[in-house]
Formats: sequence, C-alpha cells, structure tokens
Amino acid sequence: MAHINLLPWRAERRKQREREFFLQLAAAFVAAVLVLFVWAFWMDQRIDNQTERNSYLQGEIKQLDERLAKIKDLETVRSRLLARKQIIEQLQANRSQMVHLFDELVKTIPASARLGGLKQTGDSMTLDGVAQSNASVAEYMRNIEASPWMGHADLRKTENTHGDSRMPYAFGLDVALSRPKSDENGDDASDDHAPILPSANPGAAKPAPAASAGKPASPQGNGGTK
Repeated sequence: MAHINLLPWRAERRKQREREFFLQLAAAFVAAVLVLFVWAFWMDQRIDNQTERNSYLQGEIKQLDERLAKIKDLETVRSRLLARKQIIEQLQANRSQMVHLFDELVKTIPASARLGGLKQTGDSMTLDGVAQSNASVAEYMRNIEASPWMGHADLRKTENTHGDSRMPYAFGLDVALSRPKSDENGDDASDDHAPILPSANPGAAKPAPAASAGKPASPQGNGGTK
C-alpha cells in the first residue's frame, strides 16, 4: 500500500496563512494610521475654523461693548438734559408764584403782627415774626389758610420774649404753598385773579378790627412784659 506524506504541504500552507495574517495586520495598521492622520487633520481644520470664528466673535463683541459704552454715555447726557428740562419747566411754571406770594403776605398779615424772616423750601414756606398777642398769630393763620396761594399753616412756636413792649410775642409758622385751580390749568394768573382783588380787599381790611382789638391786648402784652 502506498503512503503519502502530507506534512510539507501542511507546513507550507501554515506559513502562507501566517504571511497572509501579517500582511493583513500590516494593512490594518497602515489603514489605522491613515485614518488617524486623516482624523487629526480634520480635527485641526475644525479647531482652526472654530478659532477663526471665536476671533471674529470677540471682535464683534468688542465693537458692541464700545457701542454700549457710547449708548450709556448718551443715556447719561439724555438724563441730564431731561433733568434740566424739568427744572426749566418748573421754573417756568413757578415764575409768577413769588410775586403772588409776596402780594398775599402783604394782604394776609394783620396790623398787629410783623414778619422778621421767611424761607421757601419746595412747596413749603417758613415764616418768623413778632405779634402783639397770640390772638394776632391766630388771626394771621386764618388769613393764610384763606389765601388761594397758601394752604395749611402749622404753628411751630410762640413765646413771650419780653423784648418789645408793642409786640412781645415771637412766633414761627410752617406754611404749605398751593396754587389756584385756574393757575394749575395753565391760565394767566393775573387775568384769573383780577376779579378776585375787589373781594380780597375786604379780607385785607379785616386786620383793621384786629388792630383795634390788638390795642386793648397791648396792655396784656405790657403786663406780660412787666
């Protein structure tokens, strides 16, 4: 019977498979290196692109910050101009107020009282003066509250200083200022109050009885001084 030796063929087949395996392994390694290089190149391109975009965005943000700073400066200037405009409008609205106030101070003060000082702060006025008696101060307060340009009067102080024999009582008043409705509506104050002047004259003449009433009150003041 013939015997056939297959060992050389098997060894050659094994060696061929080993060569094919190493060739495939080398090809896979080369392919992996190529893929890695391609991926690295692609990532570098993306990073460069993103860096350019970031630089562009930073430049735009810087320009916007400069514009916002200019806008803030303009808003500051606008607020200052609006404040000046409001002050001018307030002065324009109150330009005739002092004239009417001085006129009302002359009309409302009784003959038995005398003002020594006044100070206006916003919509309030502080009055300081002397009077013959407390009744003169009360009459003055009633006249002030009846005035269209002055409102409620608060008595801050009243005391007998024993200084002047005629007007020994020193007083202080806090007066709230007001406006007539016609003046608040923007009408001419001089035209609106023109018909009121005749009716205000009797009111201004009311201090005359107070003066006569103040004459017998002066001995009380003198008595207080004594």
